[in-house]
Amino acid sequence: MRTEARFSLFPTPFRSILLFFVWLLLNNSYSLGHIVLGAILATVIPLITLRFREPQPLIMRKWLALKHFLLVLYDIVTANVQVAFLILGPIKKLRPAFVKVPLDLTHEMPITLLASTVSLTPGTVSAEVYPFPESLVEGEEVKERYLLIHVLDLDDEAELIATIKRRYEAPLKEIFQC
Repeated sequence: MRTEARFSLFPTPFRSILLFFVWLLLNNSYSLGHIVLGAILATVIPLITLRFREPQPLIMRKWLALKHFLLVLYDIVTANVQVAFLILGPIKKLRPAFVKVPLDLTHEMPITLLASTVSLTPGTVSAEVYPFPESLVEGEEVKERYLLIHVLDLDDEAELIATIKRRYEAPLKEIFQC
């Protein structure tokens, strides 16, 4: 799996650009002094913090990432409407449950994005990814990982797992090619 390339002056160019614009927005000023200071901070901060970062997988298919983002945005909006109807209806009809979703993803970044996607979609919340890498004995290999999620109203567990794997996990595997 490819990881982020290290550039000499700008090891994380997107982060530098973000820092620069956030600096200008926080100061609400576009004076020459703020522009120069923002450029210095946007260059120095990533260089200083580079040694604390672990290599992350690159987004290999950018258009698929954009498509996935739009899909998640659509799912968030439609799930909000569905959850509103569930909450406004009789609470006794709700069937909350915990579900273990087996993961095919191996790297922490795509797993984190999957857990965040599940949590952003109303009606589901990521509770835990296990086993934790910290809980393993040194040298022990992870055989299977699971994402434990809480569902507000569970109709069919197998269908929910298949939907999460097909709709969210498979595109993330393709985006990061892992």
